[in-house]
Amino acid sequence: MATDDGFRLDGMLLGVASAATQIEGGEVESNWSDWASRPGTIADGSTPARATDHWRRWREDTALMASLGVQVYRLSVEWARLEPRPGLWDDAAFERYRAELELLGDKGIRPLVTLHHFSHPLWFERDGGWLAPGALWVWERFVAEVVARLGDLVSEWVTINEPNVYVTGAHVFGDFPPGHRSLTEGMRVYGVLAAAHLRAYALIHSLQPGPGTMVGVAHHLRPFRPGNPRNPWHRALTPAMRHLFQGAIVRAMTTGEFTFPLRRPPGIPALPAGSGDGRAPYADFFGLNYYSRTTVTRFDDGTPPGVPVNDLGWEVYAAGLGETARWAWETYRLPVWVTENGTCDAADAFRSRYLWEHLSVLSEVRAQGVPVERYYHWCFVDNWEWNEGEGPRFGLVALDYETQERAVRDSGRFFAEVIRAGGGTPELHAKYVAGQEYPISDAPAHPR
Repeated sequence: MATDDGFRLDGMLLGVASAATQIEGGEVESNWSDWASRPGTIADGSTPARATDHWRRWREDTALMASLGVQVYRLSVEWARLEPRPGLWDDAAFERYRAELELLGDKGIRPLVTLHHFSHPLWFERDGGWLAPGALWVWERFVAEVVARLGDLVSEWVTINEPNVYVTGAHVFGDFPPGHRSLTEGMRVYGVLAAAHLRAYALIHSLQPGPGTMVGVAHHLRPFRPGNPRNPWHRALTPAMRHLFQGAIVRAMTTGEFTFPLRRPPGIPALPAGSGDGRAPYADFFGLNYYSRTTVTRFDDGTPPGVPVNDLGWEVYAAGLGETARWAWETYRLPVWVTENGTCDAADAFRSRYLWEHLSVLSEVRAQGVPVERYYHWCFVDNWEWNEGEGPRFGLVALDYETQERAVRDSGRFFAEVIRAGGGTPELHAKYVAGQEYPISDAPAHPR
């Protein structure tokens, strides 16, 4: 349990995370720009064309990051910008990313680049997306081009962000493009995404040999608990959902072992006999995205009444960050990078408390021997939140969408002081955290 006594994060790198579609703005022919143009797909009717205008304001944002002492920055490249037509590369877009990466380096901020963060070209989607014949070859062509053109500035890569969230949103529940609703199709896409990572992992290491190259996946993990421990349906469904949502896909992407219900796609060789011993030949770090936990009463997310929640109704459960980090380390023996963690809080009424509690948990598990090396807060500036649109506010920096003005929130100043101090102090708790309270859920919710 976090207290006001303080915590230490000595040696852990602290930074922020983002995704291209959510911040860059502009007219880009991606699956998400097409999806948002359809009535009823985005909660507030907005599109990613505005976002934070980061494509033009990247210098301002990088300077602001540096002023807060950010040490590491996770960003993604927009595949649809770089390859607007099959096999046609946009040299100007590559140069724009190079300039941003160079400035980050000049400011002493280490980049971690994500290659697929929910978004891909519209032509790829219309060809059948990840289930199209030749999809893996098209993906490898893109990965190879990005590494060839940016690899002198980047040595740390996330191949795919939250494959489980992407699959459930796009192919199971239908609220991400292409909007399909089929558990069977979702399991097929899981297998292809696992293969996409395995092949990209090998490809990146072949193009960037050497100990400095780090490649992994940003996995969305959450604890699952039965809504009623005495209900046999809840008890049985809980481990099944855990396995379907995260267990099988994490294992496939980390070790190359495909377990039910995933199927190994054609052309992906099985591991040699005797290698299925829990080792991790396909990851150099374990990327952990953590936000909440799921209370299981049916096949969906669930939040019970009477628990602290954020603006989107997600339960605030800081202990879960420690639980998932410990599980990742004990299962795969990889250094843990918290590649996303944050909360939706438009009034900035509890974000500092959220940060204090979650960073305290990381301090505790580090003291217990779990090698949590990095923490990337989601997010830096308020961004376009996928099918929720412009409403949710996750940023350490507030954004006025109409004027594009940025304003550092108190939680942003708090995070900057934690970075400078290498942890939390009683003085910082008194200044930023004391008195902050979470909203409490008053009815069961099933956010997606």
